[in-house]
Amino acid sequence: MTRLLSLFSLLLALTGASLLPAHAQGASPTVPPHDVRAAQEVVRAQLAAFASDDAEQAFGYASPALRQMFGSAAQFIRMVRGSYPVVYRPASVTFLKPEVADQELVQPVHMTDQSGSTWVAIYRLQRQDDKSWRIGGCVLLPRAGKTV
Repeated sequence: MTRLLSLFSLLLALTGASLLPAHAQGASPTVPPHDVRAAQEVVRAQLAAFASDDAEQAFGYASPALRQMFGSAAQFIRMVRGSYPVVYRPASVTFLKPEVADQELVQPVHMTDQSGSTWVAIYRLQRQDDKSWRIGGCVLLPRAGKTV
């Protein structure tokens, strides 16, 4: 877990991002419905790419900065398999309410892994020049308990 937080801290430092929700920064936490749908579709599509072991497709949903940081789809998927197994193969996925922070969309996703442990994956999505969304980072937080 410490390694994951260190990786995410590095990513935040590189992007200048913050984990504070929008309402804690004085901005409105409301995200327009079309942005919610579009951003969630990017996360769903990346999860589907992981499920089909399509490294190139999964890597394509990452932001340019994240792609540059990992260098290749092979390195990216290797990191996800090793450090984010619940993201790589979730047993269940539930999207929670997103917020805006630092001009990014912060999308928490409740996930259950194959052993029934629960997690919250906090995705940071960045709007691109073409108005699409790309994943700029993800931090994984364990939740207490297991599903039955």
